[in-house]
Amino acid sequence: MKFIIDNWMLMSVALASAALLFWPVLKGATGGALTAEAAVQLINREKAVVIDVCEANEYAVGHVGGAKNIPLSQLEQKLPGVVKNKALPVILVCQSGARSGRAVSIAKKLGYEQAQSLGGGLGAWSKANLPVEKA
Repeated sequence: MKFIIDNWMLMSVALASAALLFWPVLKGATGGALTAEAAVQLINREKAVVIDVCEANEYAVGHVGGAKNIPLSQLEQKLPGVVKNKALPVILVCQSGARSGRAVSIAKKLGYEQAQSLGGGLGAWSKANLPVEKA
């Protein structure tokens, strides 16, 4: 105990570095965001369902090909009707990734354990030169 008290600064540096080392592990455990390439693999290999949580007017301007539109405010009510199989991966998309991050917690609360957010949203999807549809 005397060592800890005498070397409090050394102990705080050790604890801070340990926290920084575990940060990526903790972030990944909370369902970190998907890259556009990983999302394409999920869609092709595991038949993932893409849900766009933008408002209807944003969805009409551009969205991921094949995405279904359920605005974030209606997600809790409409998601179970659109994606009946809760075992399927669900990719949630918005313009920047902020709303889809919130949507993941709603989907997981509803029992969709494989729900993930597209990191960077539609902007990242477009930047990866992947197809964007317009309504």
